[in-house]
Amino acid sequence: MDKVKKILIISSDKSLKDVLNFCFDGWGYEVFLCDSPVHDITPIKKIAPDVIVADVYSADRNQLHICQLLKDDFTTSFIPVITLINKRQLRSHLLNLKQGVDDYLIKPPDPLDLRVRVEMAIKRSQYSFYATPLTGLPGARLIEDVVNEKVKKNIPFAFGYIDIDSFKYFNDVYGYLKGDRVIMQAAYILYKTIKKLSNTDDFIGHIGGDDFVFVTTPQKAQEICQKFILMFDRIIPFHYNSQDRKQGFIIARDRTHKLKKLDLMSVSVAVVIRNDPTEFKNFIEINERIVEIKQYLKNIRGSKFMADRRNDVKLKGVGPHIYKKDEEFINTYRPIGQLLVDRKILSSGQLDDILKVHWRRGVMLGEILKDLGFVKEDQLAEVLNIQKGYSDDKGIFA
Repeated sequence: MDKVKKILIISSDKSLKDVLNFCFDGWGYEVFLCDSPVHDITPIKKIAPDVIVADVYSADRNQLHICQLLKDDFTTSFIPVITLINKRQLRSHLLNLKQGVDDYLIKPPDPLDLRVRVEMAIKRSQYSFYATPLTGLPGARLIEDVVNEKVKKNIPFAFGYIDIDSFKYFNDVYGYLKGDRVIMQAAYILYKTIKKLSNTDDFIGHIGGDDFVFVTTPQKAQEICQKFILMFDRIIPFHYNSQDRKQGFIIARDRTHKLKKLDLMSVSVAVVIRNDPTEFKNFIEINERIVEIKQYLKNIRGSKFMADRRNDVKLKGVGPHIYKKDEEFINTYRPIGQLLVDRKILSSGQLDDILKVHWRRGVMLGEILKDLGFVKEDQLAEVLNIQKGYSDDKGIFA
């Protein structure tokens, strides 16, 4: 059963409150009314509304401080605030709208228009609240909702769980900032892989740390795993310095606190496939099977993936797909960014800043470099031509 949404309407305009109360109550909302001004957000915390509609037109500049108070408090910062404002006063209140306000409508609002804004604001808020801050991808709660919905509707799907091996040791040696770059890079590789190979309604999520998931159709799962692993093994070594990358290991303390030579990062992908209603009744059962596969894969060095095979006659008895690094290829391949640094066209610091933009926007690196004026057309053409010999993707993942 869906949770009843709570809406708090703050206004000293009785007629407006009566109309909005009547409409939203009829639409199934739990409505709370409050007169302006509001100087203390404690009562709002007790209500815990899903959205707040504040009548800015009937409030003076000092009373608008309530919006900022809500955003400054951790327990209420995620609640979307929609203001109602008079068109003639829009310019005078524009600066205030930048502080603590998520949306606005001209007063008096059309109730249906306001309802659309309210529902969109709640949806954005829920996504933001459950998304992982570093990557912006949906987090554990949204992942569970997506899977449970497919189980409920008996839609065949493949659920893939991605775990980066040896990430902890990289973090210990290189620090959490460089660790964050690895996480963002992995998220981008997964995003580009899914976008290139999968269906329009496929899903990717970030549980946290170095753990990602994807949901696709059973027919697409193997190709996605293969492409993701291929690109991961090509790109991720460049997060290490040249010496560690060349020798193929780092010196770090293992879980027993002993100094050891530890492999560079690889990736393990566990996949559960659900083809019919008799398989995996809920997300918990899927998760339990994922854990079993992950534990098995963790004992195998290198990048690999394995799908659940209990109900697939064709795949029974087949072991995990293991990918061996081509050392000659690894030693010669260079991403676009690294090629530009090697030629001193970019500094390492500039590349780091540009990559963050590249990963977050999902725009090709070459386009960003040109738009920001870091490279000229002929310089970009030169490195693309060099890289063309290494990859049939022509820099898409670089």
